Amino acid sequence: MHPIGARHVNLTHHFLIAMPAMADPNFARTLTYICNHDKDGALGLVVNRPIDMTLSTLFEQIELPLADDVLRTAPVHYGGPVQADRGFVLHRPLGNWTSTLAISDELGLTTSKDVLAALGRGDGPHDILVSLGYAGWSGGQLEHELAQNAWLTVEADPDLLFAVPAEERLPAAIRLLGIDLSRLSEDVGHA
Repeated sequence: MHPIGARHVNLTHHFLIAMPAMADPNFARTLTYICNHDKDGALGLVVNRPIDMTLSTLFEQIELPLADDVLRTAPVHYGGPVQADRGFVLHRPLGNWTSTLAISDELGLTTSKDVLAALGRGDGPHDILVSLGYAGWSGGQLEHELAQNAWLTVEADPDLLFAVPAEERLPAAIRLLGIDLSRLSEDVGHA
């Protein structure tokens, strides 16, 4: 229930920082990037949990060539528990792909294979993060979790997604807040 006059908070292009008490193993110690958030729910990608798969292996599985040696060794990430067998490509610049959710003027989330084919040819987006699966919340669910102090939120810095190694992304996002997460308890009050 929202108080009368309460308005929806749009967390598109924000990071969710899992609080230390997060019990769900899908999200413990994670940094999640929210790609879309509206009254119907939210969609995000966990961006700090690489899996034991490289883009080279992924491209072999989907039978696409990949010549770029740097990309060949790039990790595939666990994006979340929903559709864990499906690929999601977070990228900059936005570009013009078959199935892309425009997150901002510069960032997109693409699920169509054409973006991967372009990467394989060497003419794909400059910055990419490839994940299997995503995190999804139904309408009001994320707001409820925020009210339960499950997450901290901070506006996303795209450079943190693409220029910072996966294991450093969560501490870097916490630094954006200017706080020490180790000093937080699970019952932080609301301002």
